[in-house]
Amino acid sequence: MSLTDTEIRLAKARTKGYKLADGGGLTLLVQPNGSKWWRLRYRHGGVEKMLSLGVYPDVPLKLARQRRDEARRKLAEKVDPGAERKAERDAKANTLRVIATEWFELQANPPENSGRAALTAVTAKKTKWMLEAFLYPKLGDVWINDISAPRLYEVLREIESRGIRESAHRSRSLASRIFRFAVATGRADRDITADLRGALAPIVTKNRAAIIEPRAIGTLLRTLEEYVGQPATGFALRLSPYVFVRPGELRGARWSEIDWGAREWRIPPERMKMREQHIVPLAAQVIALLERLRPVTEYTGFLFPSLRSTDRPMSNNTVNAALRRLGYSSEEMTGHGFRALASTRLNEQGWHPDLIELQLAHAERNRVRAAYNRAQRLAERRKMMQEWADYIDSLRSAM
Repeated sequence: MSLTDTEIRLAKARTKGYKLADGGGLTLLVQPNGSKWWRLRYRHGGVEKMLSLGVYPDVPLKLARQRRDEARRKLAEKVDPGAERKAERDAKANTLRVIATEWFELQANPPENSGRAALTAVTAKKTKWMLEAFLYPKLGDVWINDISAPRLYEVLREIESRGIRESAHRSRSLASRIFRFAVATGRADRDITADLRGALAPIVTKNRAAIIEPRAIGTLLRTLEEYVGQPATGFALRLSPYVFVRPGELRGARWSEIDWGAREWRIPPERMKMREQHIVPLAAQVIALLERLRPVTEYTGFLFPSLRSTDRPMSNNTVNAALRRLGYSSEEMTGHGFRALASTRLNEQGWHPDLIELQLAHAERNRVRAAYNRAQRLAERRKMMQEWADYIDSLRSAM
């Protein structure tokens, strides 16, 4: 006997849930709290199963019967409607956007004691922008196992065709990290980006401007001493050739990172490109400069605070702007150029390449070797940094 709309509407809640049958396996489950759920009982592969068809009155009797009939048509075609629905739910839950969001949150807010360093604010912002600008528009709502290498390649080629090759390569790398996370969490079969190695046009690198000839270095160092402007900026300029860290690492320096007793600057992992603590041995000349700077900016927490707010460091363009004021064009010298300057001259002087690379905080592919180097070669780096400071002082004094 079939149900009527009146029967359904008047069905009252009881102490225990009960069912009202409509036929063809369709029943209405009336819960103790008064809610009414449509259920379809069916058999597939010799196993009895139950499928939810919605809640009354959002799903009225007529629609519930239509859903029952559709499910029975699938059964006639030997398709399990419950398994099909689960696959659809899984597909929606396992889109690239959903998985990428989970991955991003884990990188931005790693669990305590996980050993992972959180993404810096700058890196997090850039990563989110790349996802939204390059991967989400065409692939965000696609089930991750439906994304093939050719399909991803089309997206990357479109980026490449706009003349931003580096963004295409970075997008491929970002997609790889998301796919590896999906594999690790059981939602993707493999990292399909491995099939695209070498498929994109190579990045044409442009070396950053730097002065590397000894006489010109001497002139540069003397010019830095002549800087007239914001005191912290002047100290940043004068410290740059001694420590040759990345511009972002320099401008974000905090007084709490300076170990006066060990005469070291210990940059924490979260501020390093390679996410590992970096130690800069401080030569006597650097200590002298820091002691002069200390009473000027220590109260802010930053060595080089912003002019606009002491709550943040100076901007990433401050050193470059100061170099322009001193007469050096962007084709002649940049803040990053102090690294090339030091690397070139130290190699010319015969220092071991490993020492130079360690002090530049470049990545060591062999992790065991990297750990050994960091542990064993600090004394040699300390000697190198003092002799380097003495060397550039001699260039400054030479006329």
